[in-house]
Amino acid sequence: MKRRIAREKALQILFSLDTEEYDLATTVEHTLDEDEHDPFILNVVNGVATNKQEIDEKIKGHLEKWSLERVALVERTLLRMAVYELFYFKDAPESVVINEAIEIAHVFGDDKSGKFINGVLSKMIK
Repeated sequence: MKRRIAREKALQILFSLDTEEYDLATTVEHTLDEDEHDPFILNVVNGVATNKQEIDEKIKGHLEKWSLERVALVERTLLRMAVYELFYFKDAPESVVINEAIEIAHVFGDDKSGKFINGVLSKMIK
């Protein structure tokens, strides 16, 4: 499975976790087909879920005039995923992670989502 599709699936799972009252295993089961249990998806989903509080603290430190609670759920979820990849993966190229988050934001977010994601992530890696 291509990484873009894997990231989109991970977004769907993590988004559902924040909006539904399912546990992680149930959400993964409901979102993924049998042939979609890609290790990358499971790594991102489990990593974000396990380190959510620490990831949120990193994000909060780079939001200007925003609280994390005010950030739209799609953008918040994408930020969490990108932060996980940037700070917990050893081999994730920063530019690729940021570009992928921006591109997925264009698909699932609104007109300003990509710009917002880019601004926050760019501050984080400097």
